[in-house]
Amino acid sequence: MAQIDYDEDETAEDSQSPQWRRRLVTWLLAAVGLGLGFLIPYTLYLNHEVSERFGQLRWQIPTRVYARPLELAPGLTLDATTLKTELDAAAYHSGDGVRPGSYSRTGGRWLISSRGFSDVDGAVPARRIEVVLSGSRVASVRDAGKKRDLKTVRLDPARIATLYGQKQEERRLVRLKEVPELLVTGLQAVEDRDFNSHHGIDVTGMIRAAFKNVAAGRAKQGASTLTQQLARSGLLGIGREQTLTRKGKEILYAMLIEARYDKGTILEAYFNQVYLGQRGAQAIHGVAAGAEFWFGRDLADLSTEQIALLIGIVRGPSFYDPRRNPERALERRNFVLGEMHETQLIDDAEYQRALKAPLGVTKDPGSVAANRFPAYVDLVRRQLARDYPADALAGAGLSVMSGMSPSAQAMAEGAVARTLKSLDSKRRPPLQTGLVVTDVHNGEVVAVVGSRSVAEHGFNRAIEAQRPVGSLLKPFVYLLALAQPGKYSLASWVDDSPVTVALGKKKNWNPGNSDGRSHGTVRLIDALAMSYNQATVRVGMQVAPERIASLIKTLAGIETEPNPALILGAVDQSPYAMAQLYQFLASGGEIQPLHAVRGVLDANGRALNRYDKDPAPAQEGDAIAARLITIALQQAVSNGTGTQLVRDGLGRLSPAGKTGTSNDGRDSWFAGWTGDHLAVIWVGNDQNQTTGLYGATGAMRVWSAIFSRLPSAPLKVGDKGIDWQWTIASNTTDPDCVGSRRMAYVAGFAPAYAPCPAPEPVAEDGQGGWRDWFGFGRKDEEKPAEQAAEAPPPQQQENLP
Repeated sequence: MAQIDYDEDETAEDSQSPQWRRRLVTWLLAAVGLGLGFLIPYTLYLNHEVSERFGQLRWQIPTRVYARPLELAPGLTLDATTLKTELDAAAYHSGDGVRPGSYSRTGGRWLISSRGFSDVDGAVPARRIEVVLSGSRVASVRDAGKKRDLKTVRLDPARIATLYGQKQEERRLVRLKEVPELLVTGLQAVEDRDFNSHHGIDVTGMIRAAFKNVAAGRAKQGASTLTQQLARSGLLGIGREQTLTRKGKEILYAMLIEARYDKGTILEAYFNQVYLGQRGAQAIHGVAAGAEFWFGRDLADLSTEQIALLIGIVRGPSFYDPRRNPERALERRNFVLGEMHETQLIDDAEYQRALKAPLGVTKDPGSVAANRFPAYVDLVRRQLARDYPADALAGAGLSVMSGMSPSAQAMAEGAVARTLKSLDSKRRPPLQTGLVVTDVHNGEVVAVVGSRSVAEHGFNRAIEAQRPVGSLLKPFVYLLALAQPGKYSLASWVDDSPVTVALGKKKNWNPGNSDGRSHGTVRLIDALAMSYNQATVRVGMQVAPERIASLIKTLAGIETEPNPALILGAVDQSPYAMAQLYQFLASGGEIQPLHAVRGVLDANGRALNRYDKDPAPAQEGDAIAARLITIALQQAVSNGTGTQLVRDGLGRLSPAGKTGTSNDGRDSWFAGWTGDHLAVIWVGNDQNQTTGLYGATGAMRVWSAIFSRLPSAPLKVGDKGIDWQWTIASNTTDPDCVGSRRMAYVAGFAPAYAPCPAPEPVAEDGQGGWRDWFGFGRKDEEKPAEQAAEAPPPQQQENLP
């Protein structure tokens, strides 16, 4: 029995062993099944994510706003200071003038290597040009490569603003072929030497990095492949938390990316995604944006040492920030240079040169600022609003080509800062300003200042401030009068005696001159140049306030009440609205809609919309009337309310201009133009307090400060349709006639000729007779009667409404 019992126990034990093994196998198979059941769908999900996010490269590209390209042509008014301002704004750097984005200067000879760009009319190729400046003009423009003269050439424009989407990411997409070869090979030498042979992860690289880090005593080289870095950088939505789950997900992503895409595609994605710095809320992604952010240069313009620093920053943009931690950044850059030298990417001479070179970073990353010129960009947004709602612009990858001139903008901002500081006084409330500068040839807005704090966002006084314009409207009263050449001319006599206008309901209006005087009968040209109110009201009532209201609506879209006070500018308008009105005069009678935007390009540089259409030619009658008003307002500068401009040395420009002042000196205005530019300026106080400034002592000083530096052609008034005649009394006469003035008439409407009047008889000198006792025998030292009548009245401040 014992034996039988033993055998039974052994049989039971043997039977339990296979059961245990079967259970183990079952559990293992179940675990594998569950794992595969989870891993396969999860892998398929990740594969879908790779396809959606990586395969389609759905990056949010900001919309960029550019200044106008600088167009160089022989004869252009341009000095060396302005040319350098333009080049600096467009991130050109002083160098050899051979590398794109560089320039060199020898005296008046400039060698400039431009970068290709897309403009509203198509692609503009890069080229090397030689520009010679002489006497504040462009003497010649030549193709430096082909050694031939050029009629005109455009330089790539400065970026003035960036319109981001939901993510504040600064990024400029580049193709792999656009990335410098040293950057491609250098990055692999430092970050992933086996990139071309691994399949997403690199065990050999991990071991090599570990040895280097141990030898250095700290982490100097990473173990992740470039593909892993791309996977965790945010492109595929992976967080930065250091967990096994995150690492596993990163490895799976990297392997899937390697399985789906070739090495070139992966590198290109990396160069566009890599994080390289931060400016406030703006994250700098991609090597192209990084080059601009750190060095203010195009990617193609980077030197060996700059490429090395950019590669070094990849490891930790905050830790190796060359602006905050220059010593740490220098050490990292030199380490990268060493890796380049070790892998024979650079030779001994270049290695030693680069080691001695400075970091080469700019002091401030202004070129990637979201909005460097808030007032101007505000105007851009407003003009695009009809075709592009705000959410359609932000992050859309468009290029907005504006009409801004960086040099004009800089000079306008500097003029505001200097002038308002000089006008500040304890007896005067805080001053503010708004101004607009335009191109008289095409209606482009070249500069806008909306506040004396030019970087201030918010209330844009150039566009939004509605202030009484005062005498700025007077030229348009006279414009309507001169449009009737059979009734009015610049030589017409008008009455500047006290005037009464019946307003109805037994109310009268009795406007006076600001000097409290009446000036009798004066020439129409003098009434406008000296801004006499009483004479202007008489002329205005003759042409009718209704016609004045209709004219300014036609020219500028301004709706006004056609009451008599309109004649003296009793209407509130912005500097921009008045610039639109004066553009008619400055352009020689063309109706030119002002525009800040020249065109909008898509992400591929193709024009979506253009706004730079050539204006219609001026009608003959409009052109002649505009010329006559321009002649009168040139006299306003030479002999009238704007004579301070001549004393400031601006007589060389022969400018035309009109001052404007509201009641009690609350608002100071000036509108003036040259052969190239119009500027309309308002100076006043936001609380509508009295400033004590006239148009000539406030706004005109800002105008003078701008045009003292801004290159601009002299204003020349054409003679077409104009008949110049020497005039005395109400007739034309001989040029040598004493007291005559040379006056402009509409051709065919000059008055009849009359010979010089006979001179008055002069008594002979007495020799001690009784006439000498009473002074009758002395020669009259005063001017002849006609000459005295024609002499301009004494200079005075502007006559106010």
